[in-house]
Amino acid sequence: MTRLLTAAAALATLGAGLSLGAVPAAAQDEGGDRVNQVIVYGEDPCPQSSDAEITVCARKPEEERYRIPAPLRGVDNPTSQAWTNRVEAYETVGAFGTLSCSPVGPAGQEGCTQQLINRAASERDNGSDVRFSELIAEERAKRLSTIDSDAQAQQERVEEAEEAYFARQRAQEEAEDGETPQP
Repeated sequence: MTRLLTAAAALATLGAGLSLGAVPAAAQDEGGDRVNQVIVYGEDPCPQSSDAEITVCARKPEEERYRIPAPLRGVDNPTSQAWTNRVEAYETVGAFGTLSCSPVGPAGQEGCTQQLINRAASERDNGSDVRFSELIAEERAKRLSTIDSDAQAQQERVEEAEEAYFARQRAQEEAEDGETPQP
């Protein structure tokens, strides 16, 4: 009975530690630019970005507009699988025991979580869907590449406006003093 209580306490502590580990990652998502991710089809225009929001458009062909998304179109037919996948399936027929994801042997179910994680990671890495993170990085780089030239142009406009203001002010003072203003 005490072993059961000790195991339950250890699991509760582990669960609390895992839930607290996600707090810093959530805090990092709060800052930064707002990003609007849009998929446009054919020659449809991409909405313009504003100063407060980056709009990233992924362009797909017009014939994709009303189709089922590509990742959901797969055929679950055994004949459409590659031979390597079939051979790997036969290799795992006798796999059982710890970390094997099977109901046979001690801790066989422990491997199911790892298989699920590996499968999800490979689908994410090998997916042919739109990679918005890359599009966002390109848009940010494009914006950052023009910051220096935009700032230089703005500075020149401000200096020209200041010179014109001071010239008008000198001309007005000279006119008040009765002198002839110089251009």
